[in-house]
Amino acid sequence: MSAHRLLNTDPAVRQAYSADVSGLVMIPDAVARPRTAAQVLEVLTSAAANDTPVTPAGSQTSTTGASIADRGILLSMRAMDRVIDIDVATRRAIVEPGVLLGDLNRVAAEHGLLFAPDPTSLDDVTVGGAVACNASGARSLLYGPTRPHVQALDVALMSGALLQVRRSGLDKNTAGYAFAQEPVDWFVGSEGSLGVITRAELSLVPLPPSVVGLAFPCADEATALSLVIAIRESPLRPRCIEYFDPVALDVALQRSGALVYVEDATGMPLDAWLELAERFGAAQDIEVFEGDAALREARRFRHAVPATMNERGAARRSAGGRKVSTDWAVPYRRLPEAIAHARRLVDAAGLDQPAIYGHAGNGHPHENFIAADADELHRVEQVVEETLRYVLSIGGTVSAEHGIGKIKRRWLPLQASLTQLGVMRAVKRELDPRDLLAPGNIL
Repeated sequence: MSAHRLLNTDPAVRQAYSADVSGLVMIPDAVARPRTAAQVLEVLTSAAANDTPVTPAGSQTSTTGASIADRGILLSMRAMDRVIDIDVATRRAIVEPGVLLGDLNRVAAEHGLLFAPDPTSLDDVTVGGAVACNASGARSLLYGPTRPHVQALDVALMSGALLQVRRSGLDKNTAGYAFAQEPVDWFVGSEGSLGVITRAELSLVPLPPSVVGLAFPCADEATALSLVIAIRESPLRPRCIEYFDPVALDVALQRSGALVYVEDATGMPLDAWLELAERFGAAQDIEVFEGDAALREARRFRHAVPATMNERGAARRSAGGRKVSTDWAVPYRRLPEAIAHARRLVDAAGLDQPAIYGHAGNGHPHENFIAADADELHRVEQVVEETLRYVLSIGGTVSAEHGIGKIKRRWLPLQASLTQLGVMRAVKRELDPRDLLAPGNIL
């Protein structure tokens, strides 16, 4: 099959690949849906010969517009969806990029193993997308984000070459600049802008023998965030600490107040959790989620917040509005002041307070705004920028989880120096000299 025959220019197909969950809509000139690495290379080689941009995409769950394009080829990797091998002895999985994380974990669970990173939309996110965005999720408190779990990658370059990179596994290495020592890390978090992942080798962890979820209702935001800090600084070692503000809690469970949700995989007695919660008046009416069915229900109500806010944002597109989502983070002890400052900025702008929820144990909340129209969208974005400036002033980051994409590109220079941006551009020039891969993402 020629590269030309791999391209589909049907308007309905192009429209079907024109949106992700960012709220943006961009219609590509063509869509390619390769089934093999050879076909990926064929598309890239032909595109390079014609100076045609190529934007890789998985399930298009990006909140930053990273997986859509308004020019060139949208390269959908969903058809490359094989779990090639699970090596129980080494706890490794070899997979194609279109495998959904939920499917990978169902296969791994048959061998008593788990791929630890867990974006909220586990059954919608592909391995390639997770690697390209260095995805994390609730369990990142214990296991970290995707990056340390990626051991090797096959990457198709715009030149038509297939690059195979593997972690050295060395405890010590002083051979050259640190950022050049582990080429795997060039591509984790690169948002498709340096190469197209065609195969990944991932490390797995043992499935915990038991997991218990605990939901602690709190009287207000201040109490809940104080509880989060106390849990972080206690001997308890949960795998996640999640927060729901009053708006998010109303969406998730139709309740008032605030909520802290944790998952314990260490077998810590419930009394230890109750003793800590009692100090914050959060030991009454706690909910316990034990067993697979109950934990799935907990995931459902946690996922209900972004899913509902996505729907509300989509309903405002015709008026020029959309959902605006942040993923900034600060040192966890400074989370209460960061949220309080963000709320003051919202009030000063005359906007409705956003839903604030997410990975508070990492100092990493999500603010979900619904901008009703274009004017309100502009005001929301101004508030976000002012919030990010404050976040950076107290040692935070503009993006902790979802990457930069196209939407947050304007805010990256708030954090990255001219020298840092220059180094990024130098790497981009080396791997994609004509800037044809994922144009507009990050840089």
